[in-house]
Amino acid sequence: MGEAPKLDPDEARAFVSRCVRRAPKLPFVVGVSAPGFAAMRALALAAMDEGAAGVMIAPPSSLRTDDQIVGYYAQAVEAIGGDIPFAIQDYPLTLGVVMTPNVIARIVADNPSCAMLKHEDWPGQEKISALRALERDGRLRRVSILTGNGALFLDFEMERGADGAMTGYAFPEMLIDVVRLSAQGRRDEAHDLFDAHLPLVRYEQQQGVGLAVRKYVLMRRGILASDAQRKPAAALSAKARSEVEYLLARLARHDSRARLA
Repeated sequence: MGEAPKLDPDEARAFVSRCVRRAPKLPFVVGVSAPGFAAMRALALAAMDEGAAGVMIAPPSSLRTDDQIVGYYAQAVEAIGGDIPFAIQDYPLTLGVVMTPNVIARIVADNPSCAMLKHEDWPGQEKISALRALERDGRLRRVSILTGNGALFLDFEMERGADGAMTGYAFPEMLIDVVRLSAQGRRDEAHDLFDAHLPLVRYEQQQGVGLAVRKYVLMRRGILASDAQRKPAAALSAKARSEVEYLLARLARHDSRARLA
């Protein structure tokens, strides 16, 4: 939901514990990015103690050079311990840190505990292709690539070599289906389903109100009891809610999961 920074440390640990208890067969990757390594280490160790499969680390916005980025991840691994699997979060649009494929390859090579890349560059399809090319050439060991950005480009990202999605959307079943259909080579079916959801995906990606949209739809689906957010937060206007309802009605023509009472 993107509200992890609004939790205090005890709440974050309790949330991980609850998720793992409710879905013990699923691998949970917990974001542990923090301004300092002490806080990062504490949350990483707590998350792993509660049963997480690994953690995700984003670079701080102060990093500028390739060597600074590579050095930061080396220090982060030293802080949390080399036995904890971690994912690189590559999100330059928000973080302001640009990682080239070669920088990502250096981080992976230097840190055996690096198991995954959360790819959120934009445009980013060429980066996925470049990373998979490095892998084919033997210059990068295999790591999972999961995509973000609200799944706006999931259809083609899967074709470029992504393994799946690690992002929010009010119909996560669609993300699962697109990944499955793509993996099965059913290209047109994957794109048809994705295209049907794209107007709502786009609407949900609006800066500032996107989370309000997602929570509102999840509440309408009966998955959440409330669409409340932790403050500071933006609320949906009556007009915005009517637009979301219109998008849901249109989506329901193609996907019965959007037919809401």
